[in-house]
Amino acid sequence: MAEIYFDNSSTTRVCREAAEKVMEVMTKDYGNPSSLHAKGFRAEQELRASREAVASLLGAQPEEIYFTSGGTESNNIALFGAARARRKRGNRIVTTAVEHPSVLNTMKRLEKDGFAVVYLKPDAQGKIDPEQVREAVTPDTILVSMMRVNNEVGSILPVEAAADAIEAANAPALLHVDAVQAFGKLPLHVRKLRADLMSVSGHKIHGPKGIGALFLRRGVHIEPLTYGGGQEKNIRPGTESVPLIAGLGAAVRALPDLETELAAIRELNGFCRAGLSKIEGITVNSPDDALPYILNFSAGGVRAETMLHFLSGREIYVSSGSACSRGRESHVLKAMGLPEERIGSALRLSFCRFNTKKEAEIFLAALREGLASLTKRPLR
Repeated sequence: MAEIYFDNSSTTRVCREAAEKVMEVMTKDYGNPSSLHAKGFRAEQELRASREAVASLLGAQPEEIYFTSGGTESNNIALFGAARARRKRGNRIVTTAVEHPSVLNTMKRLEKDGFAVVYLKPDAQGKIDPEQVREAVTPDTILVSMMRVNNEVGSILPVEAAADAIEAANAPALLHVDAVQAFGKLPLHVRKLRADLMSVSGHKIHGPKGIGALFLRRGVHIEPLTYGGGQEKNIRPGTESVPLIAGLGAAVRALPDLETELAAIRELNGFCRAGLSKIEGITVNSPDDALPYILNFSAGGVRAETMLHFLSGREIYVSSGSACSRGRESHVLKAMGLPEERIGSALRLSFCRFNTKKEAEIFLAALREGLASLTKRPLR
C-alpha cells in the first residue's frame, strides 16, 4: 500500500516545480544577488520574480514583501519590531490564547520587557468572539496579533473585527496577521484585511522548508532584530537564500485556483467527517465552518500518540496536534475548555491537493481497526 500523508499542516511534500527551481538556482544561477556581474544579476531576477509572486497572492506591492527563514522568524520580526517601535505610544498588546508558539512565546518575552499582553479566550469550537476583540482594544493598544486560521482546529479568526476595533478605539496599534495556515488556501488580501504585517511560510504550500516572507505595509516602521549588510532593506539582513526564495516563488506560481481547490478540499473534509460520525467514540473538535484543510477529532479511550503510531505502522501519517508542540498537551484544545480525555486523544488530519477520497477510505478503515484493537472493542 502506498503511504497516505494527512499531515500537511505540519509540512508538505515539495512540488515538482519548486524542487526543479531550487536545483536550477543552486547549480546554475547561484550568484550572490548583490554582485554586479551577470550571475549576480540573474540571481537578483529570481528574487524579483518570487517577490512579485508572493505579493500578487497577498494583494500587496513587491516592495512590501521581505523574505525570511519561515513563519517563526516572520512572527518574531513583526512582533518584536512593532512593539519596540511603538513603545512610546503605549504598552498594551492584544492577542489570542490559541496562537502558534512562535507568537505566544514572543508575547511571554514582551511581557518580561514590560508590555501588558491580553490573551483572548476562544469558545469550545476554537472561535474568538468579535465583541471580545472590540472590548480588548483600548486607546493605548499598540499591537494586535491574530492568526487568520488556527493550525490545530482550523477555526477562522475575526481579523476584520480586530481592524474595526483598532479604528473604533483610535488606537495607535499595528495589526499583525499570522497567515501561515491560510496562505495559498484562502484568498488573502492585505488591503481588505487592513493588515499592517502578515507572516507566511513556504513549506505549507509545497515549497521548501526554511523560507517564508513578511508583508510590511509601506510606511510602517518596525525595529529590526538583526543588523548586517542591508539586504531586505535592513529588515532581515544577510545574504539571501536565493534557491529557497526561488523555490517559494515556484510553489506560489504552481498553486491551483484557490476557490476551485477549496471546494475540492471541502468535499474531502465532508467525506471524512461523515465517515468519522459513523465510528463509535469519535468527537470532532473542528467547527463546521473551519478551514476544510484541517480536521481535528478525538478518538475517545485511545491516547493520541498510541493511535498515531498504530496508523504510522500502516504508513498513514497524521498529527497529534501542532508539530511544533512535539507531543505536549495542546494549548489550543485546553484553551477551548475541552475535557482531558478529548485533549489526550485528539488527532489532526490536514489535507492538500494531492489527497484523495480513496486515501480517506483507507484511513477510516484503519482508524476503526485501531480503535477495535487498542480498546478491545468489536470491529464495526
